[in-house]
Amino acid sequence: MPAADQASGASAATVPVHRRALARSAIVSWTLRIATAVALGVDAAVHWQNASAYDAVNATVSQGELFRVEAVLAVAVGLLVLLWPRRASWVAALAVAASALAAVLLYRYVDLGALGPLPDMYENTWQVPGKLLSAYAEGAAVVLAGLGLLTHRKHPGWNG
Repeated sequence: MPAADQASGASAATVPVHRRALARSAIVSWTLRIATAVALGVDAAVHWQNASAYDAVNATVSQGELFRVEAVLAVAVGLLVLLWPRRASWVAALAVAASALAAVLLYRYVDLGALGPLPDMYENTWQVPGKLLSAYAEGAAVVLAGLGLLTHRKHPGWNG
């Protein structure tokens, strides 16, 4: 064994294994990042497309305005996960997706009425175009962002 390898205790056989592990880690990271961004993008598209149909449902703010805010947040967080994959990005993606999923499930099954500035958003059907697709995308984004958060590792020289 060369002197440098003897001092570090590493052998030439460990280098390719380490590189394969790094490559696998990078593939998993990119797959989770892209899939999370796509799921958030589907959620955003459905909310943006349906927002105008809900402008009439209002209190202090309209449900249409809430849909637009959800769409913008989903796009922003999807881009954040893609471009800046840090723990904070994964937490933000998880929060946006989980809050959207919780809202669609809550207002599908429970009639809360108006809550403060929020309008009565109860809608006891899945028949609204895109509603079920959005719920599936939000659920997928919750799972994917959770996995991204669990598998996220700090890389040398990164602050995340």
